[in-house]
Amino acid sequence: MIHPPASRQSAGVLFWLALAFAVTMAVLPHPPHLPIDRFGDKFEHMLAFATLTFLADFAFPASPRLRIAERLSFLGAMIEVTQSIPQLHRDCDIRDWVADTIAILVVSGLLALWRKR
Repeated sequence: MIHPPASRQSAGVLFWLALAFAVTMAVLPHPPHLPIDRFGDKFEHMLAFATLTFLADFAFPASPRLRIAERLSFLGAMIEVTQSIPQLHRDCDIRDWVADTIAILVVSGLLALWRKR
């Protein structure tokens, strides 16, 4: 599927803004409470990485979907490693990375099915 340049550019801008927001929220020692906090930490992780995957698919249509998934999963792992820094007062939890990766794979799979139609 061919994307018009304007939609790729918009998706690219939204991707980088979403990425900056997700990483910032992940490394803040005391992030602000959001309305979605009531759904739990894993939901927040999955929502963030599902959104990043969706936007990346449109922003970088020439990139193989598996490469996007790999790099986003690696980002999730690096966020968890960063959260292990004691001064951040955050928790490094491998289950958060697993939740990130599951969301990435599910959205990638759904987008692959949608593109085939």
